Amino acid sequence: MNLIETAKLVRDKQVSPVELVQDLLADIERRNDELNAFVTLDPESVLQAARTAEQQISTGSYLGPLHGIPLGIKDIIYTRGMRTTMGSKVYENFVPEENAAVVERIYDGGGIVLGKLNTHEFAYGPTGDRSLFGPARNPHNPVKMTGGSSSGSGAAVAAGLCYGALGSDTGGSVRIPSACCGIVGMKPTFGRVSKRGVYPLSYSLDHVGPMTRTVMDNAVMLGVLAGYDEQDPYSTPMKTEDFTRYLTEKIHNAKIGVPTSYFNEQLDPEVSDAFQAAQKVFESLGAVLVPVNLPDMNRFVEGQQLVQKSEAYAVHEDILNHRAALLDDEVRERLLASAEPRGYEYFKAMRFRPQATQMLDSVFDDVDVLITPTLPILPPDINQREIVIQGQPEPVRGALLRFTAPFNYTGNPCLSVPCGTSKSGLPIGLQLVGRSHSEAKLYRFAYWFEQNR
Repeated sequence: MNLIETAKLVRDKQVSPVELVQDLLADIERRNDELNAFVTLDPESVLQAARTAEQQISTGSYLGPLHGIPLGIKDIIYTRGMRTTMGSKVYENFVPEENAAVVERIYDGGGIVLGKLNTHEFAYGPTGDRSLFGPARNPHNPVKMTGGSSSGSGAAVAAGLCYGALGSDTGGSVRIPSACCGIVGMKPTFGRVSKRGVYPLSYSLDHVGPMTRTVMDNAVMLGVLAGYDEQDPYSTPMKTEDFTRYLTEKIHNAKIGVPTSYFNEQLDPEVSDAFQAAQKVFESLGAVLVPVNLPDMNRFVEGQQLVQKSEAYAVHEDILNHRAALLDDEVRERLLASAEPRGYEYFKAMRFRPQATQMLDSVFDDVDVLITPTLPILPPDINQREIVIQGQPEPVRGALLRFTAPFNYTGNPCLSVPCGTSKSGLPIGLQLVGRSHSEAKLYRFAYWFEQNR
């Protein structure tokens, strides 16, 4: 069952949170050796939290749709009293004294933190296969990448080892594993969800978002996570809202933008076929497909890379100076290379960002949403670092980030939903992009697509 179906049974006292936790712990014990999704568990504490939730619900103190629901947390998000390693030997035994803001929101909603989920070391990699604990493995084919950096989150949700999970996204790290693992992943508008208590990769690019098996589940989770946090300097003052409010509104005559360039270049043929099929689904629902000329996406990607490198080096400079030997070789090399951008380059990239966001938002004067493939490729093999697309070699890391990174630079909300599978059974994702703060609208289009694809 998905999160919402289970939540209704828990609310109606037909299913016990204790039973849910016991079943999932048994599933994790049986499958985690293969998938390597969970890296830290505390069964006794989790069962006690489930008993508390059961008692609250039985006495009429129901807190909402996450009450009594077991969820997973990416291992860069602080959990008080539970080890948080950032996937790195540097923090192998680190136990935070405070919860991240998003964890507090889950607890306030009665949710149960089942455990911590594998991550690419310091969240610095879209491949998801560089971690203190080894790579997470794709439930659809364990020799394939889950994508990263929210690798364990993608694997755990897809395998049904939790009802939802939290991921973080700096260049695509929620959407990439969501596409690779065949689940739903939201990167909200920058500032919509607090990052307090989330180990940073890039202060001004990082987002936190929910990863689930259905669109409805995702919208409900975001409703719990979103909200202003005065302790997060990047948090945006916004009223709370119901992100499910548009789901039942049909999309007949709605306008869907289809980019005429960049997002249709260098595509795996099976990805291209799935994207074409997705467009036909929207047309069958009465939506109007509108060709859209987008701003220079290559400039957006270059800006994202400059900002990420500069800020990542600032975050990790002390580690590089004093504990670099503890880092994975590939992650260390990427961090050292992050010192290359010069101050004036960072300044120019930051100065252009508001203009880039305005340029992209202006596209939505003519269309309701944009659709693109989430990834131009199918999930590569674990440790694969080059891929050939239509006869042209390309670094795997660049290919994975090509369609997601531009929207971290602008901060626009993006939602990845499953849109098909390859002949070999690997998932393919569809990315929906909206105007800033238009998450509810994205969920509406994704919901109708999900119901009819």
